[in-house]
Amino acid sequence: MRLGVIGYGAIARELLSVLAQEGAMPEAVIVLMRERTQANCQMPGLETVGTAGELVAARPDLVIECAGASAVREHVGTCLSGGINTVIASVGALADGGLHDALRGAARGGKSRLILPAGALGGVDLLAALRPSGIEELIYTGRKPPAAWRGSPAEKLVDLDHLDAPVTFFEGDAAQAARDFPKNANVAATLALAGPGFAATRVHLVADPGASCNLHEVSVRAGVGSFHIRIEGKPAPDNPRSSLTTVYSLAREVLNHSREVAI
Repeated sequence: MRLGVIGYGAIARELLSVLAQEGAMPEAVIVLMRERTQANCQMPGLETVGTAGELVAARPDLVIECAGASAVREHVGTCLSGGINTVIASVGALADGGLHDALRGAARGGKSRLILPAGALGGVDLLAALRPSGIEELIYTGRKPPAAWRGSPAEKLVDLDHLDAPVTFFEGDAAQAARDFPKNANVAATLALAGPGFAATRVHLVADPGASCNLHEVSVRAGVGSFHIRIEGKPAPDNPRSSLTTVYSLAREVLNHSREVAI
């Protein structure tokens, strides 16, 4: 298998580490990254390119985006138009309806697929399965340590350095959450796209000084069933905003693409 990767930050590096651990390292890894990052890349056998066009020309069997919403806007459409199935980690970018429509059009034109992983979540498969029965209520609560909210609008809403109790600093829909907290709310966008849409997906974001992990809670009430899921994800060492479970979700997509049995 030839694997394309957009970005070479903490998520991408952890992803390749998991694949190596599973004995599933691709025969070739082609990474789209900035020139200054290329100079610092010492991984043996890793090919680097500087544009999405060059990535498509290298003919990977699958592309994984690990570089943020701007990378989705800049590069993913070219990969899809080039006929390459592409998994995006930065699902929150699709809160931009124009971008979402453009990528769907690119996939249609290239006869490829835009793949949305579960990321830090569980139960996305069940949510998507229940959607035709009617999603009556979907509430997502994201609870993280104060440090995980630094660099976001939460800094202007609460004193993250001096909290002594949990504070819910945001309540709104998934569109607002993805727009205002793009580095923290990919999960809300994933739920919205799997379920009733951005406007009907309710989101609560909490800074909790007692939290030692990134906690995700999903409550769903649908026409033929209901469920509640609570997931405690360890934060990535180099990026407390992201859960390590996101890395393993991306690895699952690669493994399902390359193995005889997909699950």
